[in-house]
Amino acid sequence: MKFVDFFSNAAMPLMIIIIILYGVLERKKVFDIFLDGAKDGVEVVFNLFPTLVGLFVAIGLLRSSGLIDLFCRLITPAFNEISFPTEILPLTFIRPISGSASIAVATDIMKNFGVDSNIGLIASVIMGSTETTVYTIAVYTSSVGIKKTRFVLWAALIADFVGMITSVLVCRMMA
Repeated sequence: MKFVDFFSNAAMPLMIIIIILYGVLERKKVFDIFLDGAKDGVEVVFNLFPTLVGLFVAIGLLRSSGLIDLFCRLITPAFNEISFPTEILPLTFIRPISGSASIAVATDIMKNFGVDSNIGLIASVIMGSTETTVYTIAVYTSSVGIKKTRFVLWAALIADFVGMITSVLVCRMMA
């Protein structure tokens, strides 16, 4: 166990040393290459910034408007009919949009129901098996200049839906 701790603490410094040594052995200007990469990174950040600001504003508006809570209340009867745990509905709507908001919702679920409860386990599995789809698509597509994301969004949202349904089914089978 001590070896694993040592290796995990030394992994990043060792990787940096290996990269520098490789660059020196190949007679490359390591620092100049690093600076070029840093410049490219800053350019990517400037290109992504407007997209991220728009996304964060939209997330803030959704959360503060109460629209998600209203939608959850409207569809709760239908989900009760199919025995889907309605306690996790807010998480299922927030998770594809915002990682930090979904962490807050999952934490609230675990506070209210407990981490070892079936609802808490389902929330944990959903958090681990789904992605912040809208954020990821916004970052990846805007970094390479893709404008038409309609089909990517639908495919990713369907994958999130399948992940959430599978999470519920697997947790029910394990209980």
